[in-house]
Amino acid sequence: MPGYKLWLRYSDGIAGVVDLSDLVGQGVFSVWKDIAYFECVRIGADGSIIWGEDLDLCPDALYLKITGKTPEELFPNLKSA
Repeated sequence: MPGYKLWLRYSDGIAGVVDLSDLVGQGVFSVWKDIAYFECVRIGADGSIIWGEDLDLCPDALYLKITGKTPEELFPNLKSA
């Protein structure tokens, strides 16, 4: 997608757009200043979203962004007793 956006679809049918433009230029995401680098995104063997060998994003975190759910909603066992 144009800019720093990814369209993702998960195995449960959830799909949506994640805008990552707020991360550009921050820390490890400084490499994204080169939009061509950002556009080399791919899916890793474990389902993570990856760029090169050193930069990846957790698919669960992106799922939370798309759905607006909290970690406790997605992973009920995280709730404290």
